[in-house]
Amino acid sequence: MADHTRSHTTADLYRILRVPVKDLCKGFMKWNPSMKSPRNMTPVKERDKSHCENEPYIVTTPTTPNLDESFFANISRTFSRTNSRRSKTPSPSPRSLSRNSSQLNSTADRLLSRNTSRRSPKSTPIIYSQSTALKKPPPVEKKLECTLEELCDGCVKKIMITRDAIVNGIIVEEEEMLKIEVKPGWKKGTKITFEGKGDEKPGYLPADITFSIDERRHPLFSRDGDDLELGVEIPLVNALTGCSIPVPLLGGDKMSLSFDTIIYPGFQKVIMGQGMPIPTQPSRKGDLRIQFLVKFPSELSEEQRAEAATILQDCS
Repeated sequence: MADHTRSHTTADLYRILRVPVKDLCKGFMKWNPSMKSPRNMTPVKERDKSHCENEPYIVTTPTTPNLDESFFANISRTFSRTNSRRSKTPSPSPRSLSRNSSQLNSTADRLLSRNTSRRSPKSTPIIYSQSTALKKPPPVEKKLECTLEELCDGCVKKIMITRDAIVNGIIVEEEEMLKIEVKPGWKKGTKITFEGKGDEKPGYLPADITFSIDERRHPLFSRDGDDLELGVEIPLVNALTGCSIPVPLLGGDKMSLSFDTIIYPGFQKVIMGQGMPIPTQPSRKGDLRIQFLVKFPSELSEEQRAEAATILQDCS
């Protein structure tokens, strides 16, 4: 039989059996009654306690122990069952540990960013979380009113805006002058967008500002696409006998028109090239459509009625 008189440390037995030291000591006492005496347990020196927590005691076997292979097999089976009962859940894999750690870090960053933004007043520094993507707010829409003359000839509009901006982590008010070059022929509803000129807010990208062209009502002309419409009222006598009348044009000029035919209600005269510029063809313009309104007399005497009837009775 092999000689078992040499001493074994708990670290030696731990490397063989792969069980905790505390349970290993209990196993020695259960399977080797001679180990139950505290005289066989020698404390480790004070300097060794802080050096290795896996060796709180040095176990010395008696002079004639019975530490054969069955002894070690019994201890191994006992602590294998003990460990299986204690460990009901499997140990997580390194990959799952890494994934869980990343999720925890992301959640912590998001909560920190949310709480910081809520607590930050308007005059205090603002802290952003790098793990949170900034959102783009909807654009700020404003109307830009233009006259027909400005839309016909083109112009430059200057608009002063005031917006909130974040400078060195503090929200401040800024003023900025925006310039819009209105092109000849622009229509109502044309939109001009200035990117990033809106207010800045914590957690958001700067908003855009969108201006929409709106036509100011003209006292004489109305617009229909690229054409202009004008209403002209003439007396009944001029409508029947012919006449020459001045017609205003957009921009202040006038044009003289002569008629030797009868102008009836709903009569229309079209002047080519006197409308609005065509944006896709700057050298061309639309037309001016003149709609004539005949003014009838409000009352006639008996003599006038008789003369009118005599004159008009043969007209078809």
